[in-house]
Amino acid sequence: MPMMIQQQLRQLLPERKVDTSAALALLGGSVAALVVWKWLGKKMVQKKMEEARKTRDEGMKKMAKAVQQFREQVPSVQRDAILSLPLLELTAKLQEGSLSPRTVLYTYLEKALEVTQQTNCLRHFIPECEEQLQEIEGHKEKGLLYGIPVSIKDHIGHKGQLATCGLVQFLGTPMEEDSVLVKVLKRQGAIPFAMTNVPQSLFSYTCSNPIFGQTLNPLDPQRSPGGSSGGEGALIAGGGSVLGLGSDMGGSIRLPCSFCGLCGLKPTASRLSLSGVTGPVNGILAVPCALGPMARDVDSLALCMKALLCQEMFQLDPTVPPIPFNEQVYSSSTPLRVGYYDTDGYFPLPPCMRRAVKETRSALQAAGHQLVLFSPPRVPYVMTELFMKTCFADGGRTWLDVFTGDIVDPGLKSQVNSCKIPRLVKKLLALLVKPLFPRLADYLSALAGIRSVKEMWNHHHQIQEYRAQFIALWKELQLDVVLCPVLGPAFTTGFPGKLLTAISSTMLYNVLDFPAGVVPVSKVTEADEEELKLYRGCCDDPWDRTLKQAVSGALGMPVAVQCVALPWQEELCLRFMKEVETLSHHQRLPVTLAPRGRDSATRLPPAVQRPH
Repeated sequence: MPMMIQQQLRQLLPERKVDTSAALALLGGSVAALVVWKWLGKKMVQKKMEEARKTRDEGMKKMAKAVQQFREQVPSVQRDAILSLPLLELTAKLQEGSLSPRTVLYTYLEKALEVTQQTNCLRHFIPECEEQLQEIEGHKEKGLLYGIPVSIKDHIGHKGQLATCGLVQFLGTPMEEDSVLVKVLKRQGAIPFAMTNVPQSLFSYTCSNPIFGQTLNPLDPQRSPGGSSGGEGALIAGGGSVLGLGSDMGGSIRLPCSFCGLCGLKPTASRLSLSGVTGPVNGILAVPCALGPMARDVDSLALCMKALLCQEMFQLDPTVPPIPFNEQVYSSSTPLRVGYYDTDGYFPLPPCMRRAVKETRSALQAAGHQLVLFSPPRVPYVMTELFMKTCFADGGRTWLDVFTGDIVDPGLKSQVNSCKIPRLVKKLLALLVKPLFPRLADYLSALAGIRSVKEMWNHHHQIQEYRAQFIALWKELQLDVVLCPVLGPAFTTGFPGKLLTAISSTMLYNVLDFPAGVVPVSKVTEADEEELKLYRGCCDDPWDRTLKQAVSGALGMPVAVQCVALPWQEELCLRFMKEVETLSHHQRLPVTLAPRGRDSATRLPPAVQRPH
């Protein structure tokens, strides 16, 4: 039988003499075609990015023209006086009519144009803001945020606008409708006016992507504003927005606030609606993403939460628990029982950040609050086994897929290359480096991901068990809230991509899904810089040395602390943040530009200019 088949095949495919030169020519042609195909693909990507930048720049010019026309019509506007108003005072003036929404909007549009020239923080102005202005001017009822210009992070959906996540694949599809939070903001009289820049894929706490470029810290253009809500952080810190919305899955609200000297709140994930928010990797439920406000002071965060936690949101998204803002809890003056710690046992932070916790602890104690030492259990285990394995459960393959046909941002190349290592090699490398660099070994092992559904279910159960253990310890100590450090001060640009695991201070409360906020309380001093020279971290390994390099030279930059409460207790968390803010004002000067950045504050350094 086999012989018969061979004979039939020979009849159908007669033997031919192989022409070597023809075969080589065919091979060479195939290689050339592949090279040309890749070149054409790259050119197509570059063309899409150029078109996106051109659209952005044209939008900026149109908005600048509209601002100029307003200035000519109303030359007597006291711009600096308006920009200096805290949100609560600005709201009061808008409500009583002593300031008009039009004046406030164009004042902030003008300032935002200036700030983005310095920092590249805007992805796009929202041209529909002028339509929203006309609409609220015709309303008799004034919402809680009547006339307030609000900036929103790139991936929070606004009708007619892109939600790019810094990726080329999302450039061609504008949102068909507003996200629920944008709808609620508009119902409350707010005017969404700008979309802010983000890192490519959002999986980073830098703020750079190949389409719209690197965002800089307005307090020092040589430093990062943090991420992934870095555009928000830069715009608000630069004075170009009075209130913004960010998102947080590992610290993406709290880190920009720490780096830029702002207040920010990451609520319990389901307290605010996520409907209409785009993500490059969807379905990660074990460590949920949360939306939250960013502003200059805690009262602004509280007003924003009060405005959003309304019947409108509960009706638009029935998956959100209908829990209105509890003003009584926020306004309470009852002494608190505060747990505190200044290190989590995984990534010791620079001396200035630990000093901030110690000074705040002393101030709280002097104010009549009870302070109790608290040690968060097993943070190294949480960082690698729970957080990293959740985000990269498939070894990073789904995340890597979002870069298909895209150009990888330099700030992500280290992360991308780590995920590209074959699973077996990751495991082998982890075994080899374990004796010398145990944290790196655990990181590589976590990047290998999860292999089966059974293992995934067990992983989810481990997260539930850890949450139960943490809450039991909290209850045993009878704590109301916890005071702890947050990563900072602001890293020199380029360093966040080298230190993904340095976010343990914020990541912990994403895994736990506790509300957590950041409040600036001090600045980096010369004494902090001297003490930093002695910093060895926990292992004196390459990560510790890199962190030391990342934060050195940050004299005058903001120093913050983190405030935490149990799930669904956002009002208590904000109340605690307000207490910390009030006490810190007695010893803290206003944040200003660091001296070394003055000459370059009005232009982007050549190494990090926006793409054009």
